[in-house]
Amino acid sequence: MSGIPHIVSDVMTHTVGAVGRRASFKEIVQMMEDWQVSALPVLEGQDRVVGVVSEADLLPTEEFRDTPGEGYARLRRPAALAKTGALTAEELMSSPAVTVRANATLAEAARIMARAEVKRLPVVDDLGVLEGIVSRADLLKVFLREDEDIAEEVRREIVAYLFPPPASAIRAEVRDGVVTLVGRIRDASLVPVAARLVRAVEGVVDVKFDLAADGT
Repeated sequence: MSGIPHIVSDVMTHTVGAVGRRASFKEIVQMMEDWQVSALPVLEGQDRVVGVVSEADLLPTEEFRDTPGEGYARLRRPAALAKTGALTAEELMSSPAVTVRANATLAEAARIMARAEVKRLPVVDDLGVLEGIVSRADLLKVFLREDEDIAEEVRREIVAYLFPPPASAIRAEVRDGVVTLVGRIRDASLVPVAARLVRAVEGVVDVKFDLAADGT
């Protein structure tokens, strides 16, 4: 996998628990318990994803059950209040579902998760058919990449391009995902460019420099 950007299909879970639109509140809770997840895709037809139902969608029913007199607080949260009487996945789910494609990069998936403030994304094909699911934990797997694998990519794709010999003499060292570029360079203006490119390499935690100007 060296030199090839990691994509969602590399880390996603292919076997996914899901429910249909008509699944009951109790069925959804049981499915979450069985699969040990906090959210489930909601499907219709030929496994097309139409929404996602999460623990956050279920909690208002329990939250408001024991507080019948707190009308003002309820009015301040109309979205939550609207779900207190919901009985099926169709009524409880968040729709449209926030999804990602299997060929998306892990960085793209991470951005989608951050913007939508979700912990996992259904992975769908061009027709919206469920192919798997990717979680925050899956995205972090990239940081398990071997140091030497990272170093080899940095040397080949970045050092050889920005600092070709004999103009510069740079070597890349990697320890625990931290890349250090060591050596002598003639053009210090390339250092910020190198930093940006190295940080974009899958599995890189940080980048450091131990460089000296080459005035020859």
